[in-house]
Amino acid sequence: MKVQIIEREGKPEWAVIPYDDYHRLAGALEDAADTHAIDEFYSKLARGEEELLPSSMVERMIDGESPIRVWREYRGLTLETLGAACGVTKAFLSQIENGKRSPSIDLLKKLAAVLTVDVDDL
Repeated sequence: MKVQIIEREGKPEWAVIPYDDYHRLAGALEDAADTHAIDEFYSKLARGEEELLPSSMVERMIDGESPIRVWREYRGLTLETLGAACGVTKAFLSQIENGKRSPSIDLLKKLAAVLTVDVDDL
């Protein structure tokens, strides 16, 4: 790699490299960042801090189904069980899942805690 050093006041200020070398270096940095992200995911997965989801579950949410319902069913909870754990009625929770009511932030936090997901997932 041919590098040209540009100095300012007698000290190296800039390193100029050929454009092709720049692209190779940028690609290598992106690959390294991707590798780090993948390694971090697998470390979290091994520690139980991440989980793999079935594609059918993801597809349901992409299709617009309530994430609360999808996660609740995935966790094997009934409306009554989840509602009781969060201090709301089964009917109220059903209205939220059907888009007729909106949960408060406090309720979202409770739901996320019981469902063991981030609030952002709901």
